[in-house]
Amino acid sequence: MRDEEPVAGEGALPPGRFTVEIRPVPDADTDVLLIAGELDRDTMAPLSAALEEHVGAGRVVVDCTALAFCDSSGLNTLLRARLRALEDGGRVELVGLRPPVDRMFEITGVRAVFRVYETLGEALAESAP
Repeated sequence: MRDEEPVAGEGALPPGRFTVEIRPVPDADTDVLLIAGELDRDTMAPLSAALEEHVGAGRVVVDCTALAFCDSSGLNTLLRARLRALEDGGRVELVGLRPPVDRMFEITGVRAVFRVYETLGEALAESAP
């Protein structure tokens, strides 16, 4: 996978509060979005932009292993991207949901609408040629 520049949060947020790193998977119609930090109303713009750019007829795997927090704004951003992907014949999947993020996804029922993997390796095994 080749690295691209991380997309930092906008505005006067503390450095590193939320980041998105995009890694296309060679020889597969898959992009991995590594997200880290706190995803909320103030930090969701970089994720929205990355999803807008990469969601389409392919597969986007959102690696949440380093995601410490996600509020309803972040949840809605992921749900909108999932719906758009489905409309275009693609899909959005999640990896590495950790407490308390996993708990929020479970309580709201959102976990049931996404394909969720424990590890990135497990998710990528499905996109191997």
